[in-house]
Amino acid sequence: MSARRRAVRLSRRRFLSTAAASSSLTLLGGITKPHLSLAPERPRITHGLQSGDVSAGTAVVWARADRPARMHVEVATTAGFRDVHDAVAIDALPETDCTAKALLEDLPAGQDIFYRIGFQDLASPACLGEPQVGHFRTAPADRRSVSFAWSGDSAGQGWGIDRARGGMRTYATMLREQPDFFIHCGDIIYADCPIAAAVTLPDGQVWNNIVSEEKSKVAETLAEFRGNYKYNLLDENLRAFNAEVPVLALWDDHEVTDDWWPGQTIARKDYRERSALMLAARGRRAFNEFMPVRETPAEAGRVYRKVAYGPLLDVFMLDLRSYRGANGDGGGEILNPNSQVLGPKQLAWLKRELANSSATWKVIAADLPIGLVSYDGIGQGDGPPRGRELEIADLLAFIQHARVDNVVWLTADVHYTAAHYYDPNAAVFHDFTPFWEFVSGPLHAGTGGPAELDNTFGPRVIYQCTAPVGSDNVAPCFGLQFFGHVAIDGRTEVMTVALKDVAGQTLWSTDIGPAIRRPKLAAQHRG
Repeated sequence: MSARRRAVRLSRRRFLSTAAASSSLTLLGGITKPHLSLAPERPRITHGLQSGDVSAGTAVVWARADRPARMHVEVATTAGFRDVHDAVAIDALPETDCTAKALLEDLPAGQDIFYRIGFQDLASPACLGEPQVGHFRTAPADRRSVSFAWSGDSAGQGWGIDRARGGMRTYATMLREQPDFFIHCGDIIYADCPIAAAVTLPDGQVWNNIVSEEKSKVAETLAEFRGNYKYNLLDENLRAFNAEVPVLALWDDHEVTDDWWPGQTIARKDYRERSALMLAARGRRAFNEFMPVRETPAEAGRVYRKVAYGPLLDVFMLDLRSYRGANGDGGGEILNPNSQVLGPKQLAWLKRELANSSATWKVIAADLPIGLVSYDGIGQGDGPPRGRELEIADLLAFIQHARVDNVVWLTADVHYTAAHYYDPNAAVFHDFTPFWEFVSGPLHAGTGGPAELDNTFGPRVIYQCTAPVGSDNVAPCFGLQFFGHVAIDGRTEVMTVALKDVAGQTLWSTDIGPAIRRPKLAAQHRG
């Protein structure tokens, strides 16, 4: 049997936080037949479809129903569903706000996959809803060219969805690029930033937001955190993007609250809940319910993970929030729990996975830049490593001594776009191989001015586009919204990185050739 026609098995075990999977049922191709829908109101998909964490043979798909319902999923390799494969059913219950996710397995590599999702009313099983169709492409098994986009920061600083201004336009621009996937580097929501109905711009014009009850205040309850994700999904551009481009998602601070750390007591007067850990528990649950992320079975809700995307690329998704110490100077020049940003378990995992990676390019996706100084950031100011820089110094030294080549860092967070080159010859700390870090954002939030550089690891600004110095929270309608695009050539393995604006204009780009592969040392020699 050909690979095209072979059955595609779908996971029938409980997956992530969704309800238990049931046995395979009627194919979705039949749910629109009149005799199968007797109720006047059929269950609806409320916020579009999503796919994520796509590899050569697997992917996660997501949808949300308007009531307790059974999510039916079918897959095909043609848009017309002429070759429909096995179906699976997942229950979407109130316990997960009627969201459901399914892990698709044994998919053909390097193949366009079309998936069809519809819901069956659990209270009235004969009542079946209209299906919707999504699309993604699995990672190649061969050295085929790969492209992807990255950015961060959606609906921040009070800039919500103004439909008269085109909504969240950067998502529509990225969709036109037709990337294989998208890395969201955090601040997917702004749980701590309420959305008002109207905001007056500096020129006197008015920005008119769509509003919702959950976005009228800071998020404290689970329902309010969920409401932040549902608010963003009101945007037509985002829903269209999600239906066509799989997302690899990580989180930053605003999925919980600004600059949070696990032991923090919240001091803001607009919060009744004072425990950052309690807010993080609710924020993490909403993140996992509403994002198509694959959960690690050994640790429920873990954000950091590796996504293998064929022979040319491994993506390492970091979590710089869940394991950190207190904000501030980070505990001085000796590594201790107060100076953590990765934490020992995640750091050991990252070293091991980098050393074992056989992919040409190792992309580290982080929610914070390395060499920019900020209160809750990694950079602690000029001088030798201290505080949160200590784990990064350890990691960079490990990469050098273990001979891990072609490591590139991607991030967002600072609300402008930039290309940073880290050079040990210009650094206070010298024990590392030179590397690039690319920053891009916001997707749809206020744009800020440039941040202060920290010379610990010798960053040099090769390019940056920011709000004017002294400006802060520049509205999205002024064009300073950014994303990055990466293309890896399958023949030469050259990586081309482009920094782009909301109109799709390339502001700056560079070609990076792969390093000559050096024999790797055993991972246990360092760290």
